[in-house]
Amino acid sequence: MPPHKPDAAKVRAALDAQLVALDEPPYDGPETPDALLGACVMAALRAYERGTRPEREAARLAVRHLLDRLAAAAPGRTVEVRVPPYAAVQCVEGPRHTRGTPPNVVETDARTWLELATGRLTWAEAMASGSVAASGARADLSDYLPIG
Repeated sequence: MPPHKPDAAKVRAALDAQLVALDEPPYDGPETPDALLGACVMAALRAYERGTRPEREAARLAVRHLLDRLAAAAPGRTVEVRVPPYAAVQCVEGPRHTRGTPPNVVETDARTWLELATGRLTWAEAMASGSVAASGARADLSDYLPIG
């Protein structure tokens, strides 16, 4: 499945709302979708680091962006990675799953996913703390994280 390509204006609006919520200056970087999405990721992480929830749309876009990057880096349909309520992707080469509950599932919350994908948290740390639920022989994503 191709990566989701959000409208740059919608990404910019979500980023602006997140920066206002953080009481930070406006974004002044490149206006490309990838740059705006990267800024959304960082702004959402800063919100979590400050002990607040990020704005819903900024969090959704950040999670989706990093899930899409995982699916691009590890194409396939063997593992389903879920970050409710924001998004899910299938990735990793191997036997394809077509019906019912996938045999290899990873599920976590938005904060944990953002921290894993950006290298702020290791797979082993997330598994040890119970912040990731992973089932199936191929559900170990440590070879694909952080996302480059």
